[in-house]
Amino acid sequence: MSAGSASGASQTDVVIIGAGLAGLAAARVVHQAGRSFKIIEASDDIGGRVRTDHVDGFLLDRGFQVLLTAYPEAHRQLDLAALNLQAFDPGALVWRRGRGHVVGDPFRMPTSLPSTALAPIGSIADKIRIGLQRQRLRRGHASRLLGGQDTSTIGALRAAGFSDKAIDRFLRPLFAGIQLDPSLTTSRRMYDIIFRSLADGNSVVPAGGMQTIPRQMASHIPADAIHLNTSAIAIDGTTVTTNTGATIAAKAVVIATEGPAAGRLAAIEPVGSRSVGCVYFSADRAPIDRKLVVLDGTSAGPALNVVVISNVAPSYAPPGKHLIAAAMPSIVDGDLEHMARVQLRGWWGDQVDSWTHLRTYRIAHGQPDQSPPFNPKQSISLGEGLFVCGDHRDTGSIQGAMFSGRRCGQAVVRATA
Repeated sequence: MSAGSASGASQTDVVIIGAGLAGLAAARVVHQAGRSFKIIEASDDIGGRVRTDHVDGFLLDRGFQVLLTAYPEAHRQLDLAALNLQAFDPGALVWRRGRGHVVGDPFRMPTSLPSTALAPIGSIADKIRIGLQRQRLRRGHASRLLGGQDTSTIGALRAAGFSDKAIDRFLRPLFAGIQLDPSLTTSRRMYDIIFRSLADGNSVVPAGGMQTIPRQMASHIPADAIHLNTSAIAIDGTTVTTNTGATIAAKAVVIATEGPAAGRLAAIEPVGSRSVGCVYFSADRAPIDRKLVVLDGTSAGPALNVVVISNVAPSYAPPGKHLIAAAMPSIVDGDLEHMARVQLRGWWGDQVDSWTHLRTYRIAHGQPDQSPPFNPKQSISLGEGLFVCGDHRDTGSIQGAMFSGRRCGQAVVRATA
């Protein structure tokens, strides 16, 4: 990778703007087809929103993230074995009134059946509904879940008969953490896809941090094709002008940035954002010993998902230390560290006062807003040799980003034949 593009004029078959998952997926297809290309990336490294910082021996993903192994594109585009994936146990630990209640997937973790049956997250009827929903959503091909009548997640849950208790104590904190949407106004189609993915596979993190995913993807393309600290300031037809003063003439231009940036570069509908804050702490001892995401069983927050990542992936922390992440969907303003400490002190007592604050992330665009009516697989060709890809063109997920990039790359290859 180069630190920046040289000034002056150059030519290539394809310019790809953005070295996130979508841009890297598109680049791999273009490269395999024998097209020349350049990737320009505005930041100082690849990965887009999938970045990992190294801080005092800890691995801090930029916002708590996981990979779902049920994603088809993960198997198509990644060498999963080489990522040394570390898996969460299926289920969650719902924290309520001073104690945690294990809500597991009894189909995959039978030992969790008694605790799940007794967990104060709703009635027996609610728990039966979850089981029936699991059975329904796993039936047939996953693509069918993206069709049919659409509504909000909260509307679909209420229509299915779930009680307010089940929603507020379990389903809201679980899916708000994944969809970055405490109000559950995201399309029920996304809820259905995520639910199925959780049931079909594992939630994992690579031992080396989430950024090892884009690094592995980048290993399949020439390193000198990626130009960091280089942003597109203008697109004229298929000629890109960069902040370094370079002009790059191409046969096709791919805008592979996050949604809001893509909207500024191309004539597409504005993409809304789901924001998230994340606070990382270091501790000498872990407040829990389970490989489970802890859900705020009150839905009061601000942290709806809390995880001791070092329980799952010891490599995320130096020896003798533990790493705790508190994820706050939709909250990016204010003193997030203080807010997290107050809440977690109520859970785990004075030990929280001794935790060391490592870093706070305020992520204005964590995911695209995919409220109903939500239509995935949007057009990636804008005409005149201009293309756009990213999770905002498919599903707001790692799956959506990689799939969008791959199909965009295939369209570019056809267009430049």
